Amino acid sequence: MRERDGHRAVLPKRIILVRHGESQGNNDPAAYDTTPDPKIQLTTQGIAQARHAGARMRHLIAGGGSTNWRVYFYVSPYARTRSTLREIGRSFSRKRVIGVREECRIREQDFGNFQVQEHMNVIKETRQRFGRFFYRFPEGESAADVFDRVSSFLESLWRDVDMNRLNHDPSDDLNLIIVSHGLASRVFMMKWFKWTVEQFELLRNFENGEFRVLQLGSGGEYSLAVHHADEELLEWGLSPDMIADQKWRACANKGEWNDRCSWYLDSFFDPLPDSDDDNVDKLDETNSLTVHS
Repeated sequence: MRERDGHRAVLPKRIILVRHGESQGNNDPAAYDTTPDPKIQLTTQGIAQARHAGARMRHLIAGGGSTNWRVYFYVSPYARTRSTLREIGRSFSRKRVIGVREECRIREQDFGNFQVQEHMNVIKETRQRFGRFFYRFPEGESAADVFDRVSSFLESLWRDVDMNRLNHDPSDDLNLIIVSHGLASRVFMMKWFKWTVEQFELLRNFENGEFRVLQLGSGGEYSLAVHHADEELLEWGLSPDMIADQKWRACANKGEWNDRCSWYLDSFFDPLPDSDDDNVDKLDETNSLTVHS
């Protein structure tokens, strides 16, 4: 908690990422032939999924031991996410909702304009061979492009919190709920937890109406392991090393470095020497061999 311009910046207790309910495009991909992606609506099943997600999130938040809690929503501008938010909102009273902001940077990956399915099937097969993260759809985006705009959104989110733009009473637990799409939500976690491209490509997509909870741990770091069990994390594609890091984060002090996290350092190098002297000796030996050859 910090003082800034007379305000106390209080970290959100939870950041909840939720995917929209089943859409007409999920149910029948031919819908994209004639309907622009941003205008695709929820199905009846999708409305029910969104409403159920809202009830589950309220149960999670209200059951956390505090009676003083509030929620703030960020939502993608697409019709299916806006409708999902509307159904989620049925589980919260007006006094619990601080506000909502439509945020274009958490929209769906752009696949082009109208998506003719025969053509898209060929393109998606090519994406599988090329790699899901870097493949850019013709007239659209790659997951790397989505990563860039989601990273920009994250910077804005922290300025909102740090400068108290959300008008949040610091005596209340703050819960941020981000209503978005499957890929944007996975990219959000990739950026947050510093996952590699290889780790991202192992992640399973969110189901419709499914959510992930990044919860503040005892030391001030966010972790999936505070709320979610190991079995869930494995099911979602996290490796044992990634799960171990989540468990470490659940208890770590804010700003600490996890020396046992291989993808922060060790995975990028061959084993490094323990001291500068060892390294110099090896370099001298290598250089000597090179000169005499």
